Amino acid sequence: MSQPVQPPNPPQQPYGGQPADGNPYANQQAGNPYAGQQGQQGQQGQQPGNPYAGQQQGAPTGNPFAGQQGQQGQQPGQFGGSPFPPAPPAARNQVGLGVLAGLGAAIVAAILYGVLAGSIEREVGYAAIGVGFLVGFAASKVGGANPAVLGSAAVFSLAAVFLGQLVGMSMILADGLGVGFSEVFFDHFGDVIDIWKEEADFMTYLFLLLGPVAAFGGARRAG
Repeated sequence: MSQPVQPPNPPQQPYGGQPADGNPYANQQAGNPYAGQQGQQGQQGQQPGNPYAGQQQGAPTGNPFAGQQGQQGQQPGQFGGSPFPPAPPAARNQVGLGVLAGLGAAIVAAILYGVLAGSIEREVGYAAIGVGFLVGFAASKVGGANPAVLGSAAVFSLAAVFLGQLVGMSMILADGLGVGFSEVFFDHFGDVIDIWKEEADFMTYLFLLLGPVAAFGGARRAG
């Protein structure tokens, strides 16, 4: 009797793949050496329809300055803001205006001091102090506590007291001679100075010093 023939073993699929089941490309896929890489890209969450979804962050994009732009973006504020620095605030100490203010106050104070001294025919210490205070206050109020402003205020105060003394003496001489004030003060100004030197005493020089001292007090009050 003949023995039954064993059916042949089913054909082995290459690379352990599954039966084709009618798919003519099943074997090609099973033998595709890039199938593993495609599977890894699929596991990285490739988005459908985005051809660049598989690219990793930081991949070359063709822009040679991409890395530099990224570094600049990590340093906020390095070049931010306006390219020009803000304009500095206006200076508080206006030296020129302060000097002019002190000079104007000295002229006015000298005239007032001279008129007062000529009217009562004597000098008053408080008037000399008032001259210096007015000059220092006006100069410092406009020019601030600048050393140049304070120095000019002291000089102007000294000159104002001296000029006031000459004005007062000219008024007394004009009254005694029966002539006009302008004739004595402007036409004989040298003679007025000579008479002032002869008549000057300790109190005269003291009043001159009171003006600059009072000027610093007026500047401090203004500041």
